[in-house]
Amino acid sequence: MSTFKSDFMRIVHERGMVHQCSDATRFDELLASGRRVAYIGFDCTADSLHVGHLLQIMLLRWWQKTGHKPIALMGGGTTKVGDPSGRDETRQLLSNEQIEANMASIKRVFANYLRFGDGAADAVMVNNADWLDTLLYIPLLRDVGRHFSVNRMLTMDSVKLRLERDQPLTFLEFNYMILQSYDFVELWKRHQCIAQMGGSDQWGNIVMGADLGRRMHGAELFALTSPLLATSSGAKMGKTAAGAIWLNSERLSAYDFWQYWRNSEDADVGRFLRLFTELPLDEIARLEALGGAEINEAKKVLATEVARLCHGEAAATQAAETARQTFEQGTLAADLPTIEIARSRLVSGMPAFELFAEAGLASSKGEARRLIKGGGARINDAAVTSDNQPVSLADAGGDGVIKLSAGRKRHVLIRAA
Repeated sequence: MSTFKSDFMRIVHERGMVHQCSDATRFDELLASGRRVAYIGFDCTADSLHVGHLLQIMLLRWWQKTGHKPIALMGGGTTKVGDPSGRDETRQLLSNEQIEANMASIKRVFANYLRFGDGAADAVMVNNADWLDTLLYIPLLRDVGRHFSVNRMLTMDSVKLRLERDQPLTFLEFNYMILQSYDFVELWKRHQCIAQMGGSDQWGNIVMGADLGRRMHGAELFALTSPLLATSSGAKMGKTAAGAIWLNSERLSAYDFWQYWRNSEDADVGRFLRLFTELPLDEIARLEALGGAEINEAKKVLATEVARLCHGEAAATQAAETARQTFEQGTLAADLPTIEIARSRLVSGMPAFELFAEAGLASSKGEARRLIKGGGARINDAAVTSDNQPVSLADAGGDGVIKLSAGRKRHVLIRAA
């Protein structure tokens, strides 16, 4: 389908945000004929979402920008079960208190991307625990379970991969797709929601939800998924040696977030600009056509635009300025990420590998040792010669800080507390 009647379908296809869509022609017609409602679900397994969720958030943002109403569904109920999709082992079960705390933290990110309120196209945030926690087992089996074929459920990737790898799949997890499907039906009943969007690994679960709505209520529901992303070199999006690229500033500073995008591979710049920013396509075409050293200017635009959406204008501008001071002027920018280490630990000196791991410049002590042995670690811009090299108060300059560097682009300041 080359032409679309609705702005949403045109934009998300032009930007490469769609992997699959059920009955795209009919869905496009409905979107062109009036305001519609769609949702994406986010489980609360951590206290922040990460870059792997960002494409779904952008789908909700474009949904709202084209005049439709988005729902951000918080998985307060489904998190108690655990989504088996893409996992070889059972997720650790969280307490109700952990789930509530994670949900409260995650909610703050959405305010930067969506406009919430009581208006017709204003976003709403819903918690599926509101209905899942009140379900009775026997009525659920009779009213919902009878619409599911175990034969079909066993063909779903989330189940099939576990069985093929001879990994256990608990009965609790096996129910996840039923509960996700039921969410779709409830949101149709409560909010007239006609579409569920998500990553391509969720296609089976979403289609089963649409089918459940048809079987139970004759509802016309649609599925739309985005591609699962990897970098041009094949690396998983949002993962670095130091861990996940979180969206909450409490987990990852705006500066480190900016740096992640600044360090994108040359071949990814245009694609990431289309997916994660709102720059016009002709401007993106100009930026991705830059060659040689000029591509670095496009990367700075990418980093600043993505950080602006996630962390706000002021934080994005400050991150860009901090990077400019650090890399172009060679000065020690005051806004570099700073962590405090107890003074007592620095009096006699800490092993360098331990400090680099604690500063988040490596994901583990073993990774820190490899960084140092590979020549990628520096203290106050001097190469670290041994992984056990002591770092002490004597290394602090007149400003009282020690600068740690991993490669040329990642820096942390250590301050004695």
